Amino acid sequence: MTTALPALLALALGLAAGGAAADALRAGDPKAGEAVYARCLACHALAYNRTGPKHCGLLGRRAGSVPGFNYSKAMQSTKWVWNPKTLDRFLANPLKAVPGTSMGYDGVKDAQERRDLIAYLEQAGHSEACKPPRE
Repeated sequence: MTTALPALLALALGLAAGGAAADALRAGDPKAGEAVYARCLACHALAYNRTGPKHCGLLGRRAGSVPGFNYSKAMQSTKWVWNPKTLDRFLANPLKAVPGTSMGYDGVKDAQERRDLIAYLEQAGHSEACKPPRE
């Protein structure tokens, strides 16, 4: 019975390490997400509108609500609030998630890349680029 205890301990530690690795895989990595965001820069910026709306303040914002940006009627009518779940759904396939959206991008197919991108957007929302200008 005493020889079983070290084996059980080793098994428990292995499962815990595997669980931690799985959690790390599930969690987004903002640094990796910054590299994914480079693909978005053709149409988006953090602090200002381009072809697509700005991303500062994205998480917690109602979809289709950036003042001065001309959204599609489809996006305006979603009544979504951007959070990790809605962003993941949209980023996976924008045209399927919101039929009629003007975002003509095929999406980020890799789930880990989406998690990384969302982690980056969350972190970037608190960056200097997203702070209101001082008067």
